[in-house]
Amino acid sequence: MEWTEVNIYTSIEGIDILCAKLMDIGIKGFEIQDSESFKEFLENKEGKWDYIDEDLLGLSNCESCVTVYIPQNAQGSEMLTALKSMIADMKSNDSENIYGRLAVECSGIREEDWANNWKQYFKPFTVGKKLMIKPSWESCENPENRIILEIDPASSFGTGQHHTTRLCLELLEKSLVKGDKILDIGCGSGILSIGAMLLGAESAVAVDIEENAVNTAVENAGKNHINPEKYRAYCGNIISDSALAEKINGTYDIITANIVADVLIAMKDFFARYLRKNGTLIISGIIEERMHEVTDAVESAGFTAEEYNIKEGWSAVRLIKK
Repeated sequence: MEWTEVNIYTSIEGIDILCAKLMDIGIKGFEIQDSESFKEFLENKEGKWDYIDEDLLGLSNCESCVTVYIPQNAQGSEMLTALKSMIADMKSNDSENIYGRLAVECSGIREEDWANNWKQYFKPFTVGKKLMIKPSWESCENPENRIILEIDPASSFGTGQHHTTRLCLELLEKSLVKGDKILDIGCGSGILSIGAMLLGAESAVAVDIEENAVNTAVENAGKNHINPEKYRAYCGNIISDSALAEKINGTYDIITANIVADVLIAMKDFFARYLRKNGTLIISGIIEERMHEVTDAVESAGFTAEEYNIKEGWSAVRLIKK
């Protein structure tokens, strides 16, 4: 397997937080270059050192960097997109410059190629019992007469190939009743909310912190012939933007949120605010090790976990509002 080396430049203070956030999107191995640690080594080294290479001495003045390796396959492509979105979110919430410049450099791939990197891996495939997902440039046979969900994620997360998205779609298919109203928080490409509409939902509201994701979701809704009056998309962070939180206020039958653990925990009261009694909440983007931490927090806001969908270290959970 081939790998892409990704270097993320941050501050000394930002290393631990960055590593924790990387773990939440499924990246569990890091190389850390930290000037303070090397200075500490120089000050406290034992034994006699006749010579230390000048390149090593230069590490005492280096910029802190976290290096990760991402596989060059379908899962890795989604992971790279999730990493980009995570870094953008960290930058937008770092008014005090705690995390440093958060520059990302990839070996063997330019930043402008991110938007097209996933295409080589994206082929039509089936999800659950009803859906077939395909990119617009691919044709496919459909012997089972499945519902075709055409998706072009551009640089937004959500081709459906990542386990977190597939697990969500499987739970959504089982939970949705014709005529349901859907709220999709962290919509990415819009795949969950558009899938819900194709499965029979009456209307959908999609929200994401990235403007590109919101634009992509709207474009994908159009490609799937979704009535624009039934599909609304908004850009912003409902946790910090009270005007946006009020704008999407309503009572929804199903909420989907495929994000990361810490954000899901922070949103637990918003889930309770927007979901009707006995409504369904589907959350995903959770590494298996943090699954119960997240569900315990969400249950404290008035939910009961009904079903866990787990695959290869990732989990999605279906909860009911009490």
